[in-house]
Formats: sequence, C-alpha cells, structure tokens
Amino acid sequence: QVPLAESGGGSVQAGGSLTLSCSVSLDTTSSKYMGWFRQAPGKGREVIASIDSDGQTVDADSVKGRFTVSQDFAKSNLYLQMNNLKPEDTAMYYCAADYQITRIGLLCSGDNCFNRPKYWGQGTQVTVSS
Repeated sequence: QVPLAESGGGSVQAGGSLTLSCSVSLDTTSSKYMGWFRQAPGKGREVIASIDSDGQTVDADSVKGRFTVSQDFAKSNLYLQMNNLKPEDTAMYYCAADYQITRIGLLCSGDNCFNRPKYWGQGTQVTVSS
C-alpha cells in the first residue's frame, strides 16, 4: 500500500484557488510529522508548510497568508488549501511524512534539522497561468 498519495492538482489562473489532498496510510498510533513540499522546474525541492503531531502548523514565508495546511481528525488525510495562487507557485507538489521531527523542515532548526522525510507521495502538478 502506498503510504502517501496526493490528489487535487491542476491548472488555474492567477488569483485562483486549489485544494490538495494527501491520503495517509501510515501508522496512526505513532506521532508523525508531515509537510507539503514543492519543486519547480530547474529548482530544488522546498518545504512550504508543515504540521506537527499536535496539529501545530508552520508556513514558509513564500506562502504565508495564502496557503493553509490541515489534517482531518483521524490524521488519515492531509490538506493544503491554496488561495491567491501566483504563476511562481507553479510546481510539482508533494506531501511527505516522518516519525522524527528533525526530518521535516520548518518544524526543526539548527544543526539537528535534516529536512529529509522518509515517506513521500508521488506528487501532483499545479500550474498557475498569468
């Protein structure tokens, strides 16, 4: 069974909205940490929003005020609500998870922050036209 599976990507005009979903098939009894990452053509993968095991969220400056990460009560689905989309938001979007907080960027900092989650989805494409 695929541990993470994204859906909801598509094409939208600038200023529009999309909601991405990520189905989570991991152990729900253990604390885990999750994040949304994106990778634009020719650029590295960046974390844009993270959520810890208590539901606390942290957003990157590039999406703060426009994107909102959330999860359902059972923690079996992760969401990314994206509003006021811009052409520079065009990228492949991935959800990721790990049982160690040190592997999810925005939730950790300093030398003990590796930002390399163990579990990844296959990605979903978001394209924003001007």
